[in-house]
Amino acid sequence: MLLLLRRVLPSSPPSPRALLARPLLLLPPPKTLAPAAARCLAAMASASAGATMTREAFRAAVTNTLERRLFFVPSFKIYGGVAGLYDYGPPGCAVKANVLAFWRQHFVLEEGMLEVDCPCVTPEVVLKASGHVEKFTDLMVKDEKTGNCYRADHLLKDFCKEKLERDSTLPPEKAEEFNRILAILDDLSAEQLGAKIKEYGIVAPDTKNPLSDPYPFNLMFQTCIGPSGLSPGYMRPETAQGIFVNFRDLYRYNGERLPFAAAQIGQAFRNEISPRQGLLRVREFTLAEIEHFVDPEDKSHPKFGDVSDLEFLMFPREKQLAGRSATRLKLGEAVSEGTVNNETLGYFIGRVYLFLTRLGIDKDRLRFRQHLPNEMAHYAADCWDAEIECSYGWIECVGIADRSAYDLRAHSDKSGVPLEAHEKFAEPREVEKLVIAPSKKELGLAFKGNQKMILEALEAMSETEALDLKVALESKGEVEFKVCTLGKDVTIKKNMVTINVEKKKEHQRKFTPSVIEPSFGIGRIIYCLFEHCFYQRHGKADDEQLNVFGFPPLVAPIKCTVFPLVKIEKFDVVAKKISKALTAAGISHIIDMTGNTIGKRYARTDEIGVPLAITVDSTTSVTVRDRDSKDQIRVEVDEVASVVKEVTDGQSTWADIMWRYPTHTTSAADEEAAEP
Repeated sequence: MLLLLRRVLPSSPPSPRALLARPLLLLPPPKTLAPAAARCLAAMASASAGATMTREAFRAAVTNTLERRLFFVPSFKIYGGVAGLYDYGPPGCAVKANVLAFWRQHFVLEEGMLEVDCPCVTPEVVLKASGHVEKFTDLMVKDEKTGNCYRADHLLKDFCKEKLERDSTLPPEKAEEFNRILAILDDLSAEQLGAKIKEYGIVAPDTKNPLSDPYPFNLMFQTCIGPSGLSPGYMRPETAQGIFVNFRDLYRYNGERLPFAAAQIGQAFRNEISPRQGLLRVREFTLAEIEHFVDPEDKSHPKFGDVSDLEFLMFPREKQLAGRSATRLKLGEAVSEGTVNNETLGYFIGRVYLFLTRLGIDKDRLRFRQHLPNEMAHYAADCWDAEIECSYGWIECVGIADRSAYDLRAHSDKSGVPLEAHEKFAEPREVEKLVIAPSKKELGLAFKGNQKMILEALEAMSETEALDLKVALESKGEVEFKVCTLGKDVTIKKNMVTINVEKKKEHQRKFTPSVIEPSFGIGRIIYCLFEHCFYQRHGKADDEQLNVFGFPPLVAPIKCTVFPLVKIEKFDVVAKKISKALTAAGISHIIDMTGNTIGKRYARTDEIGVPLAITVDSTTSVTVRDRDSKDQIRVEVDEVASVVKEVTDGQSTWADIMWRYPTHTTSAADEEAAEP
């Protein structure tokens, strides 16, 4: 019997976190199976109705299988390992390579993006301009006696979840309070987090010692560039800055046309306070990021109609703050009603949904959550996270943000190099232009060595800021003016700057483009994919469970296996011939000529997610077995490579293939179960 982690939903949907508190029901895998398998599963569904598995037991089954079959293992294991660092083994590397290949196909190729590859080591000046040196922090608390460090929000989150899941005497009003805290956790300030930790008596989980007040900890790994130690740098915490600093060259390469997108896949580094949850929170990881540059006055998208009819779980901030659950919304309506800020942001939300579901992520355990006010940077127009539910709860795997023009402006200001685009007019236009004219003489007399920084700050004002300053100067004669590069306010007098609106003829419009940024945590996506594709089925013995990864062929680490039924020379010759044809067709495969029973070999390859198995039991035709249904067909030796390619490339489904070839009756050997 096939068993898969699924959830049974009540007639009225509970909150996501209430769902997580419930036991998991083991039911059949999703609807992607062949019709014969689906019919078989329907007949067996009632037999599994009483089988339950806790989240922890399910997670242990998945993780044990992944580590035993070398999908991934802790790094430096023979030395005791290092928290937050993992090595991918052969099948894990293959899954990762397949995910990244599909990412390139789905985004870079289909959207005509410009791919770049930038260094991991980044000079400090770049990350100062971006704000990472000052603000790339998490709130940390320390054990006041041992000095052990913990993330403050994680401790509060764990406390609330523990109470909701295990305290059967919890009053309804207290449960509502804890659910609300979980809903707005990312919106809490350091002071609010500290107050809640004290209110609930939360202590260090290992020692039960009291904790310090929360304080910010910068997550970047610092280094020095060159032997002198005079050029500080950091291991990049994201790949995006390499794209932003190359904007001018990319814009020229693209023929000075907007919109366009640049993409990058690479390693990023974050010195996590308390890494946990396996691949979900690590210190070195792979990011795939897109920076889509667009005119801030026109954020429509010509292909939005391709995704506007998609309907999926969305979790707007209003529902979160009200303590309600995510609901299914049609993407076109979400954009037209203003829930999603603009078409380009909506288009990428839709494309991310298609990417994840085609990989094999369960659409019923995928939602798009809008950032709460305190999560979102002041300059951002709108931000959404693609969150995937797994045994750890809802995990942010992709961020899709409209970052406005902040990044390019920040690097323009710091570097002195204008990172701008332009729109040429067919005819000159008369426009009203705001002219800011600081007086160098007066600023020099008043501020001496700080003159340049104050002059630059005045010239960098937005139109609204400049007009407000003009009004204040005209009414008061002087005003306090904040200069970020000085880190303080200065007094600006009326004779120090002239601000006027003048009419001018312009032949083009210069502007700083806005940026729509989808950012993909590849390791998190892969781990969630592992859980969504894992299931167990009964072996030959009553108490035996066989593990299966039901990967779609698109991401399966190996597409098929070749087994001579018995170890005799004529079957070995045919197996080698088929292997050669598969290699020529570009199909990854393994050939197993060991003397193990065919049942053992099937079980071993099912456990690493191989979709198809070819068994050589004749010199003219072979059987091809589907992993999930265990159905088999007979195919001529000369045709088998093309049949496998047809299925693994997605040109045909297994159900399509079964109509065209005779069914092979399953022997008892195929059902024989044994541990690999």
